Amino acid sequence: MAEWGPMRLHISSFLGKAPQPDMNLRAAEEAFGLLERVARLKERLRKPWGAVPHDPADPVALKMVESVQMVGQKDLTPMASVAGTIADGVADFLFTWGMTKVIVNNGGDIAVRLKAPNSVRVGLRENVENDEFSRVLSLNVPFEKEGAAFGVATSGLGGRSLTRGIATAATVMAETASVADAAATAVANASFVESPGVIRQLAETVDPQTDIPGIPVTVRVKDLDRETRTRAIAQALAIAEELVNKGIILGAMVAVAGETGMTAFFKYHLVPTS
Repeated sequence: MAEWGPMRLHISSFLGKAPQPDMNLRAAEEAFGLLERVARLKERLRKPWGAVPHDPADPVALKMVESVQMVGQKDLTPMASVAGTIADGVADFLFTWGMTKVIVNNGGDIAVRLKAPNSVRVGLRENVENDEFSRVLSLNVPFEKEGAAFGVATSGLGGRSLTRGIATAATVMAETASVADAAATAVANASFVESPGVIRQLAETVDPQTDIPGIPVTVRVKDLDRETRTRAIAQALAIAEELVNKGIILGAMVAVAGETGMTAFFKYHLVPTS
């Protein structure tokens, strides 16, 4: 594990079936360097993506900008993709050094790199505050390819970042964790439904250091009827399907207080939990 400030990375790499702990240590050093580079440009990256130059001085920062731009929600800042971008950078570092299976988990934003015939299972949660998995996805290398890359990210009420929606979990799968991170934020935000049981406050009253001041965020949800939960899921999945159709993400699963819905990619890759 590599931990520094807000970053907590669990790094796993394999060459064939053999774990590579020495490479994991080298990757941890890479992660610290990536975080330091982001920190130097933090103030610029805390602005809505449309106000950030598209040629920032650092390739990591540029990837953050490009990921939120692809998702397209205008008030997203590049910081919406920071955890996934760092996970990608570490995973790519290990893959470049010849690892055949890489899993980098940055606080729930996960980058996966696989060489055939490796595969990996990903647990899905219906609530970001609950560690239990309700479903499992199996990811492998398509038969016509030698390698594959996946990114998985989850956003929702009670998670590490503030949300404008009421989803207890919105999990997105993409080809990079950077894009998945930004898209999960957007999909979760889209789950907002007006209801007496939904309490919101301006972001800066919840977190004075927020990068989205002036925007209402959800702080508490209670007593939602099934119609409200179903509508929230439908709204979030509509955004997810739009991103799927544009080729930006692979799919999504959205949960709101016990109700769930998912796109075709998730349904196709589900496997038994046992």
